[in-house]
Amino acid sequence: MGPTGATDSGAPAPMLATERPSNRLARLGDALAVGVRPIPLTRIGGRVSEVSSSHIRVSGLSASITLGTLVEFDAGTHRGLGEVIAIQSAGATVKLFSAAPRIGLGSRIWVREDLAIKPSSNWIGRVVNALGEPIDGGPTLAPGNRAYAIDNEPLEPMSLDRVHRPVITGVRTIDLFTPICAGQRIGVFAGSGVGKSTLISMLARSSGFKTLVVALVAERAREVREFIEDVIQASGARAVTVVATSSESAMMRKMAAKTAMAISEYFRDCGDDVLLIMDSVTRYAHALREVALAAGELPVARGYTPSVFAELPRLLERAGPGTPTTGSITGVFSVLVDGDDHNDPIADAVRGVLDGHIVLDRSIAEQGRYPAINPLASISRLASIVWSKEEATLIRRLRALISRFEETRELRTLGGYKPGADPELDQAVTLTPIIYRILTQLPDDPPSRRVFDELAAALSEVKAQQQPTEDPHQRGKATSAAFEKP
Repeated sequence: MGPTGATDSGAPAPMLATERPSNRLARLGDALAVGVRPIPLTRIGGRVSEVSSSHIRVSGLSASITLGTLVEFDAGTHRGLGEVIAIQSAGATVKLFSAAPRIGLGSRIWVREDLAIKPSSNWIGRVVNALGEPIDGGPTLAPGNRAYAIDNEPLEPMSLDRVHRPVITGVRTIDLFTPICAGQRIGVFAGSGVGKSTLISMLARSSGFKTLVVALVAERAREVREFIEDVIQASGARAVTVVATSSESAMMRKMAAKTAMAISEYFRDCGDDVLLIMDSVTRYAHALREVALAAGELPVARGYTPSVFAELPRLLERAGPGTPTTGSITGVFSVLVDGDDHNDPIADAVRGVLDGHIVLDRSIAEQGRYPAINPLASISRLASIVWSKEEATLIRRLRALISRFEETRELRTLGGYKPGADPELDQAVTLTPIIYRILTQLPDDPPSRRVFDELAAALSEVKAQQQPTEDPHQRGKATSAAFEKP
């Protein structure tokens, strides 16, 4: 070969495989290749053989797919997505992500890679849909360096850190009767119109967490913007919001909960203590039921299929403490109790998985006491970590007073109560209304920081009015005596 790159015969030397012509066209090709998903030379596909309002049937894919395989299809000017939910030898059943897909018989269906998102710190303050795509009109989200599967597995149990750090929520009833720790999972159980969403908005303002992730599953479209502007932005919370409205398909509603969990896992792995608020788990279960029924699964309990009760723990167990080198995910999951029946199958299944439950009572809401938390029915399984020995004794005494007050309500209404006949009941009648007044807290009220001190101060004032004294030591003894049995 000569010095000019020609062969001995005078012809130009062939270009090596690693060389590229240094011209403008090549540089343009390199620029366009950045961030573009490569298209494979071959793709696995099938054709639609049946279309119904709940699912489609695809032939030609059964031997090449598994349950959960994602597929895509041409739907007008965009590409639609679907998931394989059942496989038979004659074809596969696919549930589509679009609520109103434009697809007909003979349409092409292509197998695609599994869904994964790449969260980053740039997602803070943004609103995304169930696929991790921005829907707030802002710029495109910059992807992170690590992909997180939407349907991830929970951490191994022996790798988890112990739960040990109490968190002040600012809601007096919760901090007093059902305290929460970082890494705990707790449910808010309520019927419709009892104040569940309002209580969740109060919890979202908690300053005990670095990052907030909110999943609005099957939420009313009207309330989405109100929640974001009035709760998240007004409180300055560092939040990522995942939204799937009630008008979207069951697949999008199901995916929204899992996407929010994957985003929470990213911030947990970054070392953040994350507060995950999901409203609501019941609507997530409804989406699971709709998908399972479309797959041909038979219902076993009030219309719910067996796979619903298998999927719920898989999602809820992903929240909780992280490893000793990461942060934690504190989960607050709202549960809509159908017909105020707290033995509803979903409520019962969720209650068995979580680390505590907060029960909202309709009768309390009708009395005008908000948040309408029933302290007798609510419990936190990690309260012993938060309470001192004296505080635990005090809470037991408060529960006893409230219980005695409520169980004699009808008797007192009918005039059957006579002061002085039962000293313990007299004490309950005197102190319980004061406790209720302290626990009443509206969303616009400032958060509570030292709830035990506030309770002691209110009871001390009442005791001082009943037994006036100038000796502060005697006044302190009188305050402590207010909680003791007569």
